[in-house]
Amino acid sequence: MNRLVVIAMLLCSGGVRAQNVFTIEEIIERAKAQSIFSKQAETQRETSYWQYRSYLTNYNPQLRINGNIPTYANSVTPVRQPDGSIQYLPLNQVNPNINFGLQQPIGLTGGTVSANTSYNFFNDYIQDQSQWSSTVLNVRLSQPVFAYNPLKWDRLIRPVIYEESKREYVEQLEFISSNAAGFFFDVLLQQVNQQIASFNLANNDTIYKIEQGRYNIGTTSQDKLLQVQLQLLRSRQEVAQAKLDLETARLQLRAYIGLKDGDTFELVLPDQIPQFEVTVEEALAYARQYRADYIAFERRRLEAESEVAQAKGQRYQTTITASYGLNNVAPVASELYTDPSRQQVADVSFNVPIVDWGRRKAMMKTALANKKLRDYEIEQSQIIFEQEIITKVSQFEMMRLQIEITKKSDEVAQERYLVAQNRYLIGKIDITNLNIALTEKDNAKRSYLQALKSFWTAYYDLRRLTLYDFANKQLLYVPDTD
Repeated sequence: MNRLVVIAMLLCSGGVRAQNVFTIEEIIERAKAQSIFSKQAETQRETSYWQYRSYLTNYNPQLRINGNIPTYANSVTPVRQPDGSIQYLPLNQVNPNINFGLQQPIGLTGGTVSANTSYNFFNDYIQDQSQWSSTVLNVRLSQPVFAYNPLKWDRLIRPVIYEESKREYVEQLEFISSNAAGFFFDVLLQQVNQQIASFNLANNDTIYKIEQGRYNIGTTSQDKLLQVQLQLLRSRQEVAQAKLDLETARLQLRAYIGLKDGDTFELVLPDQIPQFEVTVEEALAYARQYRADYIAFERRRLEAESEVAQAKGQRYQTTITASYGLNNVAPVASELYTDPSRQQVADVSFNVPIVDWGRRKAMMKTALANKKLRDYEIEQSQIIFEQEIITKVSQFEMMRLQIEITKKSDEVAQERYLVAQNRYLIGKIDITNLNIALTEKDNAKRSYLQALKSFWTAYYDLRRLTLYDFANKQLLYVPDTD
């Protein structure tokens, strides 16, 4: 049977509703499009995008305005007199100020250059005096020397983090696909269990009636009749449990793919599996080129080197500052630009430890030790990374063979049971041998579905591990498309 419909779920309250038929591919697409997990992955990708955009603005000029408007004071204030005494005088003043600044970080050196202008106004209502003051223009350079340059290291690390996040998004979608495939086959398996339980109940009921007739005419023993009756009672219990397990599996699938409660559906067992050839070398090559984990190895190395540079930059703290500007004072604002005075400042600030009892040396050694530890961790992660892919690729041929074997076993077990049933009806075998054939038939069906589930989940796991679709021969992620 090429296409086997194994799930039919109808909600009887309010009549029969429209029913959807889903293949495994359609279930997976729904999970990637509307499940809560796909929405979480999409939100995380959006967050990473805006974090990257925020990082880019660190290298752009920033235009800022700040000030205090108005600043008003009306109080009695102690004022020191020329002879050193204190006299309390009334104060009634307004003193607003405003500042404009254009600041540009220097990514190459880690310094900043800025251009600023500021205005202050003072009005003493008691003395009836007012005055304007202004730094008409001030250009300032601040440059750390031998210091840690966060702009330099961010330029190396942040693009890697963003690229890693984009690849993680695609991997997360494949992880969702693998889980959806698992839930898909869980429903199919529980439906088969319900079908098996219902069939066995009807079958055991018939057998019980046959044994009862044989017992009445004395051709079978009471022990065998009780054995069949016990089997009938177990079958009724298995039917009830199978219905509960099926409903649970349906609810789990519905919740995972974001299906509405009012939507009924049936699932179609896939009649084919993806056909492709894959080698370990090919899978490793795609994984190393496109997998998020592999680019994360480089990011972790850069972060370790950044920590060493930061510890090194803290040993000697020196900053060169220079500024040149024009300022003026005038009774009215329009005269501030008339013959302003020069304003020049230059200084070198430093902080060099003389005796720190080895504190900075210990910080440096700690950073170097952490880098060495990080290198070992990355090396171990790479081994685990490659081993996971090698294991997954090695499983595929075995899984294909397992599907062929379990499918053939299912057909043989079905045929054997029919033969055993006919022989039982004519009295050639007893109930024990018939039950053995029945159990083998049921287990063979379950093994076939379990083999299909293992293959499909492993298929999407391989896509996640390599970001390559070997069945359709296409990349799942193309760099530099965003």
